Amino acid sequence: MGITEERAEGAGPFTTRLTWCLEAGETAVWESRAARKRGTLAVRPAGATESSARPADTATLDRLRRLNGIAATSFTVGGTLFALGAALAQFSSVSSTVTAIIYFIGGAFFTLGGYASLVQTVNAPRRESTAGSLTTHHFRWWSYEPGRIDWLSTFVLFAGTLVFGINLLDSFLQGLTTQQMNRLIWAPDMIGCLLFLISGQLAVVEVCHRPLCLHRRSLGWWIVAVNQLGSVLFMVAALAAFTRPETGSLVSVGIANWGTLTGALGFAVAGVLQAFERP
Repeated sequence: MGITEERAEGAGPFTTRLTWCLEAGETAVWESRAARKRGTLAVRPAGATESSARPADTATLDRLRRLNGIAATSFTVGGTLFALGAALAQFSSVSSTVTAIIYFIGGAFFTLGGYASLVQTVNAPRRESTAGSLTTHHFRWWSYEPGRIDWLSTFVLFAGTLVFGINLLDSFLQGLTTQQMNRLIWAPDMIGCLLFLISGQLAVVEVCHRPLCLHRRSLGWWIVAVNQLGSVLFMVAALAAFTRPETGSLVSVGIANWGTLTGALGFAVAGVLQAFERP
């Protein structure tokens, strides 16, 4: 009997789930997120109703587990620090330099988490044949694979953290004009928020195999949903942080601080949940 691929699912140019038959009559299912986060694909014996996870080799699973731990911890710490900075800005009289330092340290953790997520994707086991198993390449720090939705999502996320870094560095500058504040601080903030939203939507597609879905029993769905909510709140905060040229004041200091606070808590919660989505 030949091995025949049955069905490919996804959205746009991206394939997020593949289902095919094996020679023994088994059915194998590869899902992008399950492969890169847990290092598994599902195999269902002929005539059975339940599938079992078939993992990659032990060394690959250990690698994915370590990278996932770094990413989860980084997003939890980064989100917590951002929430702390926003809370201090809203409820205390500490100087703007203190909050800028807290934001900058939190941004460094966000960047580490973004890069760890990208490296995890680069080193995820692949389904490169019609056999019911995953294969692994040698460890790499980087790759260029824009045709993969998981790579594109994590790359855009990492790029967003780097742009946020520009915003956070520029926030230490003193004596800026209104135009300079909007160009050097607000514009990178908006670009970073937009990249976070794009990355989050790609992650939603990866989990849902279509633009939107509701999978309340899926840990992966909860992680991407909470992350995307955090990205939306960050965008609200960025819009409220625009400095009006005619007055030299922000659109709304309160909305900017509360949006940052609640959005950061969303990323922190998603980081905690991500710690459990591992091999």
